Amino acid sequence: MTPIDWATRPLKKYADFTGRAPRAEYWWFYLGMVVAYLVAMIVDSLLGMQIVGPYGPLTCLIGLAVIVPGLAATVRRLHDTNRSGWWILIVVVPYLITGIMMGMSAASGDMTGMASAGLVGLVALVGAIAMLVFMVLPGTQGDNRFGPDPYAGGSGSAVAA
Repeated sequence: MTPIDWATRPLKKYADFTGRAPRAEYWWFYLGMVVAYLVAMIVDSLLGMQIVGPYGPLTCLIGLAVIVPGLAATVRRLHDTNRSGWWILIVVVPYLITGIMMGMSAASGDMTGMASAGLVGLVALVGAIAMLVFMVLPGTQGDNRFGPDPYAGGSGSAVAA
């Protein structure tokens, strides 16, 4: 498969949280998303339509369009390493808790909540690093509990295996 095929595969499997995604699919998809975001930010900037910082309506639309396939690709990538998709919560939950704590602290004017939010933010950072390690590790060779090896017998076995 070509890099373009790998990058568009998560879009074709838009909300498919089952099966496995090899490293090539995951990383080409995210590289494509980074390029799309950069182009959208430049267009938003040239048109003077930034809402918050460099983010404008086009950037927001792209973000909304790829949130589901991005989560699905991440879950399938975790499946490829023989981990449950629920591992994604080590990144999502601490960020949600941090946001809630910072909002409550700002509303009440109590700065001790901000310190607590900072500690939870540190946990989120550790979770993000763990998730990065999971995404970089090679997938399980052969079949695992989430499905057959995506590279088994295919021409993609030489690409990022």
